[in-house]
Amino acid sequence: MLDLLNAWLIAPFDYGFMRRAVVGGLALSLAAPPLGVFLVLRGMSLIGDAMAHAILPGVALGFLVAGFSLPMMSLGGVLFGLAVALLAGAVSKMGGQREDAAMASFFIISLAAGVMLISLGGSSVDLTHVLFGSVLAINSTALVLIATISSAIVITLAVIFRALVVECLDPLFLRGQSRRSGWVHSVFLGLLVLNLTAGFQTLGTLMAVGLMMLPATSARFWSKRLEGLMGIAVVLAMLSSTGGLLLSFHLDLPSGPSIILLAGAGYFFSALFGRYHSLAARWRRKATPLVHD
Repeated sequence: MLDLLNAWLIAPFDYGFMRRAVVGGLALSLAAPPLGVFLVLRGMSLIGDAMAHAILPGVALGFLVAGFSLPMMSLGGVLFGLAVALLAGAVSKMGGQREDAAMASFFIISLAAGVMLISLGGSSVDLTHVLFGSVLAINSTALVLIATISSAIVITLAVIFRALVVECLDPLFLRGQSRRSGWVHSVFLGLLVLNLTAGFQTLGTLMAVGLMMLPATSARFWSKRLEGLMGIAVVLAMLSSTGGLLLSFHLDLPSGPSIILLAGAGYFFSALFGRYHSLAARWRRKATPLVHD
């Protein structure tokens, strides 16, 4: 039994590429889910997906300039993602259109532009690598970059945490208390872009948002408190990233989809058996007899 556990859970990490992959996955799992929780609370769940596509042209330009240079591709992704966020906000204010509608329009344009740029300057293999990532190919440079970005996100979230909570609960109150309330939203979008840029190397631009949103939405079935939501989401993301890597190693499966599908399995399990708002919770309420005075 012990030999079997060792072969399945410990032996794979004798390989350097597996150690780098799991550290990178854990770093992303620490920073991404809290952002996802705030997106859910702010009713902006689909904004994360839109921003994940918005960084693609910047990543593509970095690839065309320097090949598979992670720093250059990340820089392009950050700059283009921030530009799209600012443009969507400007269009929303000038034209009266909802920000999510403007963001959706930009993300469709960005996705098409990014795919076109990579197709013109590379091969189908290059396109697949950018769109779907390769967590097992993380090198030391990529690992340092992911860890640095994740650390910066966690520290910044801690600094603006109270303002973010107030903005989620009562944005009008925050605007009345401070003229700089708009900066909270801008900083949050910047953190979102940074996280997605760090995640594209491991999960690709199409699935980087999965490790952010699936644990966050799953946590809603287990807790009603903000700290509980964040803690549970981080744990679920860590289990998904580590478990997905082990499944991909032993079953010879693509690593990125394995991680996201395991996170998806956690979501379905939570929806069925979670403590709140799940199918099991509804059955428990129906089965509990009403107590009359």
